[in-house]
Amino acid sequence: MSDSNPSRSPLALAALATVALPGLDVVATRPPRTPGADFDVVGVMDATGSRWIVRSPRDAAAGAALEGEVALLEALGRASDDGLLTFEVPEPAGFAPLPEGGRAMVYPELRGKPLPIERLAAGPGLAAQVGRAIASLHELPESVVADAGLPTYDADAYRARRLAEVDEAAATGHIPAGLLRRWEHALEDVTLWRFRATPVHGDLAAEHVLVDDDDVVAILDWSDARVADPADDLAWLLAAAPEESLDAILEAYALARTERADEHLAARALLASELAVARWLMHGVRHRDGAIIDDAVQMLRELDEEVADLAPIGYAEPVVADVTPLGDDDAADGWDEDEPDGWDEAADDDEDDEDAEEEHPDHADGDLEWSSAAVVAPSHRAGELTGDDSDTAEHPVVADSGEFQVPDYRRGRPRRGFDDTPTAEFPPQAP
Repeated sequence: MSDSNPSRSPLALAALATVALPGLDVVATRPPRTPGADFDVVGVMDATGSRWIVRSPRDAAAGAALEGEVALLEALGRASDDGLLTFEVPEPAGFAPLPEGGRAMVYPELRGKPLPIERLAAGPGLAAQVGRAIASLHELPESVVADAGLPTYDADAYRARRLAEVDEAAATGHIPAGLLRRWEHALEDVTLWRFRATPVHGDLAAEHVLVDDDDVVAILDWSDARVADPADDLAWLLAAAPEESLDAILEAYALARTERADEHLAARALLASELAVARWLMHGVRHRDGAIIDDAVQMLRELDEEVADLAPIGYAEPVVADVTPLGDDDAADGWDEDEPDGWDEAADDDEDDEDAEEEHPDHADGDLEWSSAAVVAPSHRAGELTGDDSDTAEHPVVADSGEFQVPDYRRGRPRRGFDDTPTAEFPPQAP
């Protein structure tokens, strides 16, 4: 396969579908929503009303990524059938060889519509379903991805990769100095980078998540999957989801994970969402696309302005408890010169008993009848969540002991490839 090829028309892709699935009678096509740089994609409908997606790589790198994706989809399909994943994935039905090398993939269209990210809201509902769907992927064993021959990283290796990405982007001269310092500070803070790597999608965006009412029913486009930082799959949500929905997403995600709570997960996700702009810049540089470079430079300037007054990524404001000094009378009541340390604990206990009698006059004899819920209080680490979905609105997740600030930029993060979802609707299927 050559390094780069012109895009294929919908009719050319439909012809590939007939090669991949002999006997397929294509009667209609529909293009993807947004052009991309990695894959040509089209939807086709056959004479029986069945609908298919044709996906063809545009260059050698995309072709190699597609081969890894095909191997991964088989394992993910089994995980979905076994109930380990809460959503479906594409199931390849056939392949067509390409003249320049490589092959195109055809698979049945999955049900659902692209996630309307503006619909995400606080409390149980679609936002919580998104968090649970991502968590189910991160609960899979690393071998699911590693056995498909896709990249695997541990925490240290992934941090080094991120540092290399920032250095490469900085070498272009287009990264604002303040933004560069912000990223370098987060990457040099080793406390942020203590996590267990998991399988990740690697390119999640609203158009790759298909929903039906309040359910996440499918996730598409797995060519960037790897074993890496689970925060990567939450980055797009921090950048684009309504801020009031973030607590519900993160809490549902944490409740669905069996790992101990990662208190720096949201901080690394925020960093990943910002670094996506740098990767968009480098995408333009590698493809020598001036329009992409100009767009990325403008986005970097806007981002630099947005974060200029924010605390560093991962910074937590120290929490200082208020201490009320004892008054002279309070101190005198408990002081006893005959005690070794000067404090009369018996007097203090008597005072506590008097307070209890005043608060509970019906149980002045001390035989209090408490419900088990009042007596047993679960231990709760900072950053760890308890409760069920009904508690989402009442118990928001806290990423750190300090306030977690999200930049208020709401531009969708740059897309790397074609969208598998079409623009126009096919005619309704026959009942």
